[in-house]
Amino acid sequence: MTDLPVYTRSQLALRNGQDKPQIWIAHEGKIYDVTHSRLWLNGKHYEHWAGQDLTEELAGAPHTADVFGRFNVIGILK
Repeated sequence: MTDLPVYTRSQLALRNGQDKPQIWIAHEGKIYDVTHSRLWLNGKHYEHWAGQDLTEELAGAPHTADVFGRFNVIGILK
């Protein structure tokens, strides 16, 4: 994972399923591509929106961080 590109929060915010076709989310400094997940259609998953760092929001989720293992890490959040 050392050769992954680094993205800013502004770049992440554009990958929200509305502004660009990619749907990305971040957790604990890693950016995940959830574009093809049926759970993230149109950039929304329950009350969570894509294009953001969801680290703090995960505390209220009904699942653990293990769910991020289903998705590819495509970058590092600066």
